[in-house]
Amino acid sequence: MRIAMLSYHTCPLATLGGKDTGGMNVYVRDLTRELGRQGIHVDVFTRSQDEHVPHIVHELGYGNRVVHIPAGPEEPKSKSDIAKYIPEFAEGIKKFAEEKGVEYDVIHSHYWMSGLAAEALSDAWGGTPIVHMFHTLGEMKNRVARSEDEKAGEDRLAGERQVLRRANRVVVATLAELTQLRFLYRADVRKLIIIPPGVDTCHFYSIPADEAKQFIGLKPENRMILFVGRIEPLKGVDTLIRAMSCLDEGVTSRERPVHLAIIGGEPNAEPKDMSVEMTRLQKMCDDLCMGGMVVFLGKRAQDTLPYYYSAAEVLVMPSLYESFGMVALEAMACGTPVIASEVGGLGYLVQNGETGYTIPDSDPEALCDKLSKLLGDADLRYQMGHNAAEYASHYAWEKIVRQIVDVYYEVVRKEEAIPSFVRKKL
Repeated sequence: MRIAMLSYHTCPLATLGGKDTGGMNVYVRDLTRELGRQGIHVDVFTRSQDEHVPHIVHELGYGNRVVHIPAGPEEPKSKSDIAKYIPEFAEGIKKFAEEKGVEYDVIHSHYWMSGLAAEALSDAWGGTPIVHMFHTLGEMKNRVARSEDEKAGEDRLAGERQVLRRANRVVVATLAELTQLRFLYRADVRKLIIIPPGVDTCHFYSIPADEAKQFIGLKPENRMILFVGRIEPLKGVDTLIRAMSCLDEGVTSRERPVHLAIIGGEPNAEPKDMSVEMTRLQKMCDDLCMGGMVVFLGKRAQDTLPYYYSAAEVLVMPSLYESFGMVALEAMACGTPVIASEVGGLGYLVQNGETGYTIPDSDPEALCDKLSKLLGDADLRYQMGHNAAEYASHYAWEKIVRQIVDVYYEVVRKEEAIPSFVRKKL
């Protein structure tokens, strides 16, 4: 079986923590690797953002390829700027398939723009079935947006509905996402199937804290609260910073200092190049006189994350919206308890009182209370971390990918059952 995996706006090989890099990148990369282990060939197609990077690279193993398709300028562009290049992207994939003599059994698209490209390809290839994943939804983003600038545009909302109509199957991470699609988009529930993301338990596992701290440059007595993610208002980092400012001296001391490490974004960019949210958060730290209590680390390679997770006392995800929460799952696999907003997939993933805590979003006092409880009780942290690792083991990729493969074979069988002359009219 051959799969055309579409990740239009972001490359699965990109360094995490950038503007458009996050859980979706990890998902596409790790799913592709695990499919390769199962003997399924995957070509991942993404928009080329650097003319100096080879257009075809073999970095995911098992003969699978990442193919950078030129579509518009070969440089980073915002998602709002690249929607107009989707037809060019689809044409580039068609040309690649023709030149290589490859036919694909299934198109697996990610995010709404990839879904539109998948539709064009399916039309060109005689009805190749489409499996789609949204990862985030425009309607949900609009519900938590704090300003007009943060809202999804009408092109995205219309595109998402178009993809829903055309896709043969839509994989959703949780019951929450299924419910959102059902009631906000009037999606055909017969197309929806719940399959959570997986985690690479060969990569994310508990490292002894002293070894992890030594690797990342922490002193043994230093205590770290960790955030990993994109630096944007949706992630609620401001809530976490305010919660840190509320910690009392019983939790943090000169002998055993507690600090917050924020992985993501570009904190050392020139003022003119720094994102609005990064500027706002750094100013907030100054206004709250946080001193060295908050450290902005910027982007970090995926290979280093298990050390950060294992060195941390707790990972915090104070998001306003998350379709799932890959970072939380990775931290749990490393035996680190998680405090997360009870929103979207996080409310399902984090087991309140067992693997960490769930709290209301935008509530720094509630977050401070749970941080104080965990930081002040080593036995509680150990037990929750142990529970978290055990719970995360059920999400190992080798278990999850079997469900994805079943979907592939299901849509192929259904497509083959339709006479070819009918498929051409669809």
